[in-house]
Amino acid sequence: MISKQQELVEQWLDDVVIGLNLCPFAAKPRQNNQIRFKVSQGLTPEVLVADLFDELNFMAQTETSEVETTLLIIPDMLLNFDDYNEFLDIADGLIIDNDWEGIFQIASFHPDYCFAETTSDSVENLTNRAPYPILHILREDSLTKALENMASPDEVYKRNIKTMNQLSPEKIHNLFPHLTK
Repeated sequence: MISKQQELVEQWLDDVVIGLNLCPFAAKPRQNNQIRFKVSQGLTPEVLVADLFDELNFMAQTETSEVETTLLIIPDMLLNFDDYNEFLDIADGLIIDNDWEGIFQIASFHPDYCFAETTSDSVENLTNRAPYPILHILREDSLTKALENMASPDEVYKRNIKTMNQLSPEKIHNLFPHLTK
């Protein structure tokens, strides 16, 4: 049975990330059922670290053809964006400490995501705003292959900002209901 949290994240992935083509690499693994969704029940940093380790270990033992990427959904922790950002250092340390550097990397999504060079209400932050804090575990080999097949990878970020700026307030409200509770 799919949890409410997973359902909301899947809807966000389909409508926002894939629907707006924010990540040109997401549609294929989604169509092929190669995206794993895992909801952490963690309420302490130690439990969340264990959940992240379990997911990284699972990915290390699983063929890419089965699971391309994992979205670790964190509904009950790291709701403060600063706390979430601090935890990203722990996540990166876990990768380094387990010799997964160059194999996996973490992409970050959060309901209050704010790029360093923006203000909290800047529309470009929507590109990384999700219903819950999420640690997106990426396989570096897959990312490298996908980027090699792109004419201009740097254009994705610029295109995403343009896409966000073109959304009407109504469309933003419909795509991001979790931001307007």
